[in-house]
Amino acid sequence: CGLPSSLPITTVVSGGEDGTVISEIFSILSYATSAIKDQQTGETNNIKGRLNNLVFHSCLLLATVAQCLNVSGRNSALLMLTTSPKKHLHRLSAIANHIASEDKIEASLQNHSASAMLALASILSLEKGSSAESSVSEMAVPLIPRATKLCYHLRPMPSNEGEVISPSAKPNLTKWHGLLDGCIGLLESRLKWGGPLTVQQLIASGTPLLLMNLLAGRLSNASPDDIKNTPNRIGLSPMGVIWAVSSICHCLSGGTLTFRQVLLKTENMKLVSYLMSEAHIKLVKSWGGPGGGKDGARETINVIIDLLAFPFVALQSQPGPLSATASVNSGFILNVGSPGVRVCIEDRDLLKAIEEDMDKYIKVLVEVGVPSLILRCLEHLDVKDLVRPVAFLAKMVGRPRLAVELVSKGLLDPNRMKKLLNNSSPREVILDVLMIISDLSRMDKAFYKYVGEASVLQPLKEFLTHPDPNIRAKACSALGNMCRHNEYFYSSLAEHQIIGLLIDRCADPDKRTQKFACFAIGNAAYHSDKLYEELRRSITQLANVLTSAEEDKTKANAAGALSNLVRNSNKLCEDIVSKGALQTLLKLVADCSATALNPSKKETATESPLKIALFSLAKMCSNHQICRQFVKSSELFPVIARLKHSPETNIAHYASVIVAKVGGGGS
Repeated sequence: CGLPSSLPITTVVSGGEDGTVISEIFSILSYATSAIKDQQTGETNNIKGRLNNLVFHSCLLLATVAQCLNVSGRNSALLMLTTSPKKHLHRLSAIANHIASEDKIEASLQNHSASAMLALASILSLEKGSSAESSVSEMAVPLIPRATKLCYHLRPMPSNEGEVISPSAKPNLTKWHGLLDGCIGLLESRLKWGGPLTVQQLIASGTPLLLMNLLAGRLSNASPDDIKNTPNRIGLSPMGVIWAVSSICHCLSGGTLTFRQVLLKTENMKLVSYLMSEAHIKLVKSWGGPGGGKDGARETINVIIDLLAFPFVALQSQPGPLSATASVNSGFILNVGSPGVRVCIEDRDLLKAIEEDMDKYIKVLVEVGVPSLILRCLEHLDVKDLVRPVAFLAKMVGRPRLAVELVSKGLLDPNRMKKLLNNSSPREVILDVLMIISDLSRMDKAFYKYVGEASVLQPLKEFLTHPDPNIRAKACSALGNMCRHNEYFYSSLAEHQIIGLLIDRCADPDKRTQKFACFAIGNAAYHSDKLYEELRRSITQLANVLTSAEEDKTKANAAGALSNLVRNSNKLCEDIVSKGALQTLLKLVADCSATALNPSKKETATESPLKIALFSLAKMCSNHQICRQFVKSSELFPVIARLKHSPETNIAHYASVIVAKVGGGGS
């Protein structure tokens, strides 16, 4: 391609310029097109055969280059087509001209035609994640053969012995390329860029089950040894398998029936899970051609995860408020470019069906062993390649049944956690593992034992001072949830000297970090006074948050934390008064009181931190004399007395409690 060898993989440059090998290959294809046209009918069949042979080898070379660029992470067709739109069309047409004409479907796929399909599919697959606006994809779609033609070649026929074989007598192009790879690659491009109508048409012609049967024909009833020793009867290389699974995934957005046929049928899911098995991944790793090795194993695992994650992505992407327990960013990387995101916009019925069938789907996932397979896949990948598998683990952990299954299969193994929470881990992996710890801790105190044995407190401590604010915020959130149900972790937090760092985070420049730090401080004070001495320094910080924070939720967290600092003993009462925290709470109540007393603004009142601030004052006044005296003598006390008449029931109730405890009348 003429690309510099030092080029970082994410850089897109103009490749295949004049004078490169790739440019010469395209010239050969153009020459072969005109030479074949010039041959008179019935004349010099020998020359035509030799020209077809030249096309066959030229297209194989283009396909191999494109596939190697693809699996190494270089994702742009411009690396082979230059940046000139004129050349894009010329070069793509040079390949497409050698795919047999639209009006005839050969009984069996000719080698040069299959090779041209493979070259076109391989170059188009470089436009990974590209939207339909890509100039390459716009030009390419009209050049792709009709779906009926592609599907014809994919329909397996039973042989005399009843085995499933491909329509071609020779299922391999070379030892590296299956005869049907190109058909499936082009089918995937059609599905990716053709829009909802194309998806519907291909579903109507039975494409998803056709692809499933193809994969099954290649793999069913065969042990790993059989597969190794038997010729490839179907005509799919590892690249072909990746394209087949991706095509099935694109079909899922086409309606309820396809979703149920593919993901809710145990036999289909067994097949998909086999593709992730130790035996299959080892075979992929030992494959010498494109789609093999560590890169091929990563791509195989990633495409299967995209398929399995489809229902989770669809539900997580639906509009409207998230449930209180939803993790907004959990496994977010899987949402990018997923057909599951489109479902919410385009098909409310499918979304409803996924919601109704989710328990059934989870049951199937457990039945075919997906949780343990995903965990085993982590062992086959380098740390840099763990982003999608860990994102899927983060999605699964949000479901109690899958969470239990994953933890029982060793999700929180200390060595695994050490590897995933290492500073050399990708940022997305660290964020999702923090989310996993947070979600498990929030879900049930039964998980505390396993989180405790995972040796995660040291990395959590280090993440509290991480330069990335998202990581700091997630670390605070995880620690807050680790103190949610009981005081199981209190001693460990003291032992690892984490409380001081959490207090510092209450003044963090990042708003989300500040919010979750106040939440964690509140929970560290809630269950007992064991950490009160260490938490003493937080009083000033929390009071500052009440006056300076922009978000109401952050103020509410700070007010709640202050109430928890006097909940279990009076150790910190004097500091609450002397350091101005009680005065700040009263001022917050006064600032919000106008809204609370105005019925037309009732809705806003329920979202303000006023309720929590009043709840905190009620707690302080109920249990501690020093707090009662301070509130009674405050010039802001009459404001609380007026709030007894608030139309908001809870606000009126807390105000009445304070007035009763303090012993002041007021009207």
